[in-house]
Amino acid sequence: MTAHRPVSEGPSGPVDVLVAGGGPAGAVAALVVARAGRRVELLDDGGRGRGHRGAAASGLAAGTGTGEVKIGEFLPPAARPLLGELGLLDGFLAAGHPISTGTYAAWGSTALFGRSHLFDPYGHGWHLDRLRFDAFLREAAIAAGARLRRATVLDQRGDRLIVREQTTGAVTELSARWTVDATGRSCMIGRRHGHRRRQDRLVAAYVVFPSRPTGDPADAEARTVVEAAAHGWWYTTRIPAGRLVAHLTDADIADPSLRTPHGFWHALSRTVHVRRRLAGHGPAATPVPRWAPAHGLRLAPAAGPGWVAAGDAALAFDPLSSQGILMALHTGARAGQAVTSCLADEGCTTAALADYTGFLDGIAAAYQRNHANAYDQERRWPRSPFWRRRRPGGTPLSGIA
Repeated sequence: MTAHRPVSEGPSGPVDVLVAGGGPAGAVAALVVARAGRRVELLDDGGRGRGHRGAAASGLAAGTGTGEVKIGEFLPPAARPLLGELGLLDGFLAAGHPISTGTYAAWGSTALFGRSHLFDPYGHGWHLDRLRFDAFLREAAIAAGARLRRATVLDQRGDRLIVREQTTGAVTELSARWTVDATGRSCMIGRRHGHRRRQDRLVAAYVVFPSRPTGDPADAEARTVVEAAAHGWWYTTRIPAGRLVAHLTDADIADPSLRTPHGFWHALSRTVHVRRRLAGHGPAATPVPRWAPAHGLRLAPAAGPGWVAAGDAALAFDPLSSQGILMALHTGARAGQAVTSCLADEGCTTAALADYTGFLDGIAAAYQRNHANAYDQERRWPRSPFWRRRRPGGTPLSGIA
């Protein structure tokens, strides 16, 4: 463990549940627990690595000159009933996030095929402003009775969390009957209790091009465009800060030039459909690319006596699935329910955690099937290491992330 300054007791008094992480999974978990009448404290680091304005990017956020953004900006139509069950739908719709009408994909062919949300029973999806969306969820948790604490989780000692207060820099020791790990891929708590298996080496190099004042219809397109390439795949979509462009590839085969604006633009210019959405932009206006891990992850076990993991801490998806935020909401809600059940009756702990684990198992199994099927549809580059690794019978990457 890294040496820290002397630990002091927190002044806020005992709580039933500490939720570490103020993103979608953590905020929803805190909301569910607070509504059950439990004392819950939501630990939020103020945006460190999550994309808040003025926050340190930590390799995860892309600067645009007007703020910070984080990849993970799509919410599918299937989120509508869950938001309704949580009593959040009306407030979410009132926020006016831009709609997403579907996806265009050049996958398995150079032709661009469309998948529309027109016939989806839940309607359209949304291109989220993550800053406002995450804040909306935290505010809902606070309104339900959760206490917000601006603090970063540093470590865990037994059943106590070591945190650094954002306002004072003081290192504080916190304890509760239960802890929810919603710290994302860092998995600050869960990694001390379980093993994380990494699916592959996938990383994302991405930039955000500012909106153009020309009114170009392509710049306002309400669909995400996905395009496969020899050594990975690209996608672009509109977000409130502009147009996000990302290249997904494996870390060990990534072209080093992708780390420079010129190299990123040069690679982008070799695409067919993505580059058409960048008319009017050029290498001189290309921001410095940011990088983020994008591989699938699974924590096992993802729950135990006194703790549960939710969101990316429990199960992280390849961005191709477009399900990351939806699953964060689902797992946050189910984690909150599991903890509430355990607090209500300690005799139900084993059953409640087994039910939550079974829920995660079902999600993971469906994800693995869909992931394999999606990558199997692209066969144009049989000798490419990127695609060969994802072919049926390919050797998956094993080990601890």
